[in-house]
Amino acid sequence: MRQTAVLPPAAQAKPLTPADAVMLDGLQRAAFDYFPRHTNRANGLVADTSRPGSHASIAVVGFALSVYPVGVERGWMTRADALQRSLAALRFFRDSDQSGTPDSTGYRGFYFHFLHLDRGTRAWRCEVSLIDTALLLAGMITAAAYFTADTTDEAELRALADTLYRRVDWCWAQRKGATVVHGWRPERGFLKYGWEGYSEAILLYTLGLGSPTHPLTEASFAVWTGTYRWENLYGIDYLYAGPLFIHQFPHAWIDLRGIRDDVMREKRCDYFENSRRATYVQRAYAIRNPRGFVGYGEDAWGLSAGDGPRAPRQRIAGRRQSFYGYAARGVPYGPDDGTLAGPSVVASLVFAPEIALPAIRRMLARGSATDDRAARAGGFNDTVHGGWVSAGTFGLDQGLIVLMIENFRTGLLWRLLRGSVTIRTGLHRAGFRGGWLAEASPNVR
Repeated sequence: MRQTAVLPPAAQAKPLTPADAVMLDGLQRAAFDYFPRHTNRANGLVADTSRPGSHASIAVVGFALSVYPVGVERGWMTRADALQRSLAALRFFRDSDQSGTPDSTGYRGFYFHFLHLDRGTRAWRCEVSLIDTALLLAGMITAAAYFTADTTDEAELRALADTLYRRVDWCWAQRKGATVVHGWRPERGFLKYGWEGYSEAILLYTLGLGSPTHPLTEASFAVWTGTYRWENLYGIDYLYAGPLFIHQFPHAWIDLRGIRDDVMREKRCDYFENSRRATYVQRAYAIRNPRGFVGYGEDAWGLSAGDGPRAPRQRIAGRRQSFYGYAARGVPYGPDDGTLAGPSVVASLVFAPEIALPAIRRMLARGSATDDRAARAGGFNDTVHGGWVSAGTFGLDQGLIVLMIENFRTGLLWRLLRGSVTIRTGLHRAGFRGGWLAEASPNVR
């Protein structure tokens, strides 16, 4: 007989202690500082990582556009500075080469995953990426929802965001009008993989369905959710995805608490509660530590996509263990090489603060009072001889830290996007009902 774990009920987070408030202030501010430090002011593009010579990532630009309002509200930058940085990015994408040639910036309203930081043209022969374009668009929509003043510059920003969103040809990326592809390369056409199985693509589908010009067909969402996989792990029933980031990225922008699509209505669950369960699955796996890694435990968990050591194989628990470098690590089926992702733990605050806060405290206790590397780095691994922490930081991680701490503390991003016509339309077309979606909203694009 299958056993079912009893999780503590999701509830309003308790007030932070003064020490925890200071801790989160420091983490959030340090993560925010990545963006002013690694942005090309001329075109608004932001480096993928802090490592020298990094190309820009369009997804990181999307995070930057979302982080700037947080910076203004926290007093870390002026509204004028945030506005000008945002305008620089949107003007660049408006004027960018959309021919789809190997040295262009994008095609049919989508953009290449990585761009040269100075020129803004395709880097590394990468693909036109649907999910990374969606993350970029989420940032544009956030900026438009925040900069609502009746001024020339703020009006221009809103118009640019609307123009850039409307020109995306979502239909082009559908296979036979249903499933959506991962991307496209000018040399070979569409990638052979489509979005199948639960993933962060819930954001992509919401934006694609909400388009007033070239929307995805409503059948696309039903086809996608038909590939979902439910599991019972450690007595916890949930919609399965191994890496934590999958359970987190859409929640940086969309308030998925209390709203349900057809799948979640049938399961009497919602995507927010599902992410809370996934967080507890991660902790349960780390407590069991089936592969015998150093440092895993009740307050040491968090397998996600991130950097890892490229160390020689070593013997662990009677086997020869390899280390994978950058990988999307997941629970419980792997890959797992003993590497944990601190940002994925910080981002879990919104779902399960009762277990995330102790884990964050433990990560910070690894170093000096000013050493937060493990919490913000792309990964850390205590199994590798002497311990290992990723050098530098990744823009995606820093953006996720800023947004999820802010949603945990004030719900700023959720409030902004609840008023977006784009988000509301996309969710309705995907079949979401109830909760805040039933309430009237201001007419915000």
